[in-house]
Amino acid sequence: MKITKQIAAALLETQAVKVSIDPPFTWSSGIKSPIYCDNRTLISFPDTRDLIVDELCRLVHDLSPDVIAGTATAGIAWAAFVAQRTGLPMVYVRPEPKAHGTGKQVEGKLESGKKVVLIEDLISTGGSSIKSAQALVKEGSADVLAVVAIVTYGLKKGVDAFTEAKIPVSTVITFEDILEQVKEKGYLKDEQVQMVLKFRESPEGWWDTMNK
Repeated sequence: MKITKQIAAALLETQAVKVSIDPPFTWSSGIKSPIYCDNRTLISFPDTRDLIVDELCRLVHDLSPDVIAGTATAGIAWAAFVAQRTGLPMVYVRPEPKAHGTGKQVEGKLESGKKVVLIEDLISTGGSSIKSAQALVKEGSADVLAVVAIVTYGLKKGVDAFTEAKIPVSTVITFEDILEQVKEKGYLKDEQVQMVLKFRESPEGWWDTMNK
């Protein structure tokens, strides 16, 4: 079985990814969505975890970084797995600088000018990943080579944000990989899969459109 297909199927089987048209899921942003992804679940499944780490390491290897960074909190575990496997130093990035002590946002030892790959679990709008990359540049004068993630929704807003920030993105699997398995495994009917595709075209207005 193709590795992307195997991983996409595993995300659905472990319920790291869930799909539901009615009722939809509500994201923290308030957006109503037919898909919800919580890759934190995957750290509890060793076989699936190993498959994903293998692929993350493959993507990282192609970039030849000096340091692995993780986004807090969901990216920390995956960055640790990759750093351990590759033998590279690791740091992680807080959502905000500390309000006490040295006021650091980047935890760990990051020497100035190092080439860094930032590990993320999920990319939606890209905001948190870009903010973390900017913190690495600000605090460590880092050369952020790319953001490497497990999965992306492929939302236009996210694609545009990374393009504007001039940060390359690589992911283990895509939104299309997940939908292929959703259809193949019978989680949704064909017409429902089409509804999910419409969500990616217009996330903010998707639920209102579905209820007209």
